[in-house]
Amino acid sequence: MVTLHRVHLQTLLLLLFVVHLSRPVCVDVASDTEAVLGKTMKLTCISCLKREEVKTNTTVNWYFRPKENENTKQHIYKYENGIRKGLNEHFTGRLEWKGSKDLQDVSISILNVSESDSGFYECHVNPSNDTAAIYSEIMMYVLLVFLTFWLLVEMVYCYRKISKSDEQAQDAETNYLAVPSEQKDNTVAPVPE
Repeated sequence: MVTLHRVHLQTLLLLLFVVHLSRPVCVDVASDTEAVLGKTMKLTCISCLKREEVKTNTTVNWYFRPKENENTKQHIYKYENGIRKGLNEHFTGRLEWKGSKDLQDVSISILNVSESDSGFYECHVNPSNDTAAIYSEIMMYVLLVFLTFWLLVEMVYCYRKISKSDEQAQDAETNYLAVPSEQKDNTVAPVPE
């Protein structure tokens, strides 16, 4: 029986760990982006992460797929730990970070747009998992379960104690009322004067 409980606990911990690691990150991109040759164009990307989910080591990657060859995906820009860098020769010196410090907005701009820039752009936001935070979250749930169980045990203990004291009080009351009077049949003798 102990082994079965141990297996269930280990499975639960593993499930919590896997679910935590596989959280999806949604990204919304504005659909009305238009480019004008020779001008600056902002590629808008808004991360749907909650502020508390964004870590200091969150990585943002931008990819480009040329219109002529949609099967080729080129890594053009990377933002990691506050360091911003362009990674593609075609965009050298023409990409600027337009995102916010809290990484809710992870947009970039293309300077001096040319016809060869036409294609599809993707941004990927990858929050890095902090192992200490994962372990503390697991411990929080374990502690919550333990404290709930402990509270239940305490409630049962108190209920039994109160019930037992009520029974003892009732027994004492019954014994007090059941004591017969010993002098009920005795008549009082006259006292001589």
